[in-house]
Amino acid sequence: MTAYAQRLAALQEALRERQWQGCLVTQNVDLYYYTGSMQNGYLFVPDEGTVVFYVKRSVERAQREAACEVRPLGSFRDFGKCLAEEHPQVFQGGGVRLATAFDVLPTQLYIRFQKLIPQAEWVDSSRLIREMRMIKSEEEIDRIRYAAAVTNRAFHRGLSVLREGMSELELVLEMERQLRQEGHAGIMRMRGYNQEIITGMVASGASAAMPTYFDGPAGGQGLHPSVPQGASREPIRRGEPILIDIGCCIDGYVIDQTRTAVIGQLKSEQMTQAYALSECILQQTESRLKPGISCESLYQDAIDTAKQEGLAGHFMGYGADQVKFLGHGIGLEIDEFPVLANGFTYLLQPGMVIAIEPKFTFPHEGVVGVEDSYAITSDGFERLTETERKLFEV
Repeated sequence: MTAYAQRLAALQEALRERQWQGCLVTQNVDLYYYTGSMQNGYLFVPDEGTVVFYVKRSVERAQREAACEVRPLGSFRDFGKCLAEEHPQVFQGGGVRLATAFDVLPTQLYIRFQKLIPQAEWVDSSRLIREMRMIKSEEEIDRIRYAAAVTNRAFHRGLSVLREGMSELELVLEMERQLRQEGHAGIMRMRGYNQEIITGMVASGASAAMPTYFDGPAGGQGLHPSVPQGASREPIRRGEPILIDIGCCIDGYVIDQTRTAVIGQLKSEQMTQAYALSECILQQTESRLKPGISCESLYQDAIDTAKQEGLAGHFMGYGADQVKFLGHGIGLEIDEFPVLANGFTYLLQPGMVIAIEPKFTFPHEGVVGVEDSYAITSDGFERLTETERKLFEV
């Protein structure tokens, strides 16, 4: 049985446990996860019976790639009738509970589904799907390992050309060139609404500390208010911290890594202290990375340590722009489950892959920190990121 067939069988079993008669998968990444194809269409998963990927475009390509039956979508107006005719065991008897992921489904499309399938009671499959994707197979982890190796080489490529006065944009372009040459897809997908990321955030000094909408401890100034994150055209100056938060996407799977560099030495003693504390928090977190440890306890331990050192006000952002997490799952998307944050009571399990990113922001001065990605194993963890963990003084 292929990995995709196993995932579909597990989803059908979960539907039966919840007494949901079917699930309609609509989002690109979820479609790929369950079928191996990312074509434009809808995957219908009945609680029992044949799974069908109804494709608008391209049917031919979906038939080559998908690990399930593929049929042309046809007229969308007839989709509800089509489902009822082709899956009678689901729709017989009138009322039916159908699941779909509310977190990624546009309201307009949801309303259309309600009209097309009026007999259905719709329930939210968001958490179910994200929890299934939370546990990675060895094949998935291997893709992330390879992405980590590529990112390490791109990071060192950037360091080799780093010089005073070059722009943040020039630096990230050198890294992106290396990443693309080795297979980076040029995109880092996110599930969160209105959240976008390309290759990461490379920024220095005050530019890195500029607050922005991105749901992370540092977003960067960016090139324009229409793209308010990432590298800017600001020059890199001696003694200012350079936050190099990059990753890449190999065969759909992403890695996330941050290192801090400086030309010469950091001018600020407080930021030097904060950088050392970021490494300390990461090492402290590593000491507890094993199955059975709760995600929220790791976050709370980090907060407590930052408070003890008098730097809680700068931890994971500053002021109203602080984010309330220490790390996050990665995989096909950069913001997967679990999240290391209050309220996330998940216990670590083998197969989880998480990025942990203690960082400190100092307004108008800069951001320092570190980030590594880990696979949880049966007796601890494997660090997937390869780059040496230190303050890189160039």
